[in-house]
Amino acid sequence: MNDTVTFELEAPPEVANWRPIVQWILAIPHLIIAQVLGYVSGALSVVSFFAVLFTQKIPEGIYNFQVMVLRYRARVTMYAGFTHQQYPKFEFAMARAEPGGDPLRLSVEAPAGWKRTNAFNFILAIPHYIVLCVFGIGAAVLWIVNFFVVLFTGKWNQGHRNFIVKVQRYATRVIAYAMMLRNE
Repeated sequence: MNDTVTFELEAPPEVANWRPIVQWILAIPHLIIAQVLGYVSGALSVVSFFAVLFTQKIPEGIYNFQVMVLRYRARVTMYAGFTHQQYPKFEFAMARAEPGGDPLRLSVEAPAGWKRTNAFNFILAIPHYIVLCVFGIGAAVLWIVNFFVVLFTGKWNQGHRNFIVKVQRYATRVIAYAMMLRNE
C-alpha cells in the first residue's frame, strides 16, 4: 500500500543557551490551541469511526482536518521541546501535503481505500502504545539531559536529538494509524 506518514526535522543542532529555559513558555499559546484542536479531533475521530464502519471512507474535509491537527501538534511539541528555534506559525492549512515554512515537515498520503476493520485501528495500536511508553520514557530522560547540555553548550547531543526525533516520528505514525489516517 502507499499510505505513509512523512516526519522530518531539518534544523541545526545549535540552539541559543537561554531557549530551554523559556521556549516552553513561548509555546503556551500554541499548546492551548493544540489542546482545543485535540478535542475537536477526538470528536471527529468518533465521526470517522462510524464513517469507515458504514461507508468505508472518511470524508475528505475530516481527513484533511485530522492531518492538519497532527501536523500542528507535532510542530508545537517539537518547538516546546527546544529542538529548533523557529517560532511556529499560527497556520491551519488543511492539506495532506506539507505546506512548508517550518523546520518540521509532516505530510500524510491517504490510503487507496479503507476496510471496515480500519475502524478498529485504535485497538490494534495498543501494542504500539506500550512500546511508545518505553521509548517515551527514554526520550523524556534525554530531553531533560539535553536541557542542561543546551543550557551550557548551546548545542544538542546529536545522538540524543536523533533518538527523540525518531520517537516523535514513531508516535506520529502510530497516532495517524489510530486516527485511521493510514492503513499500515
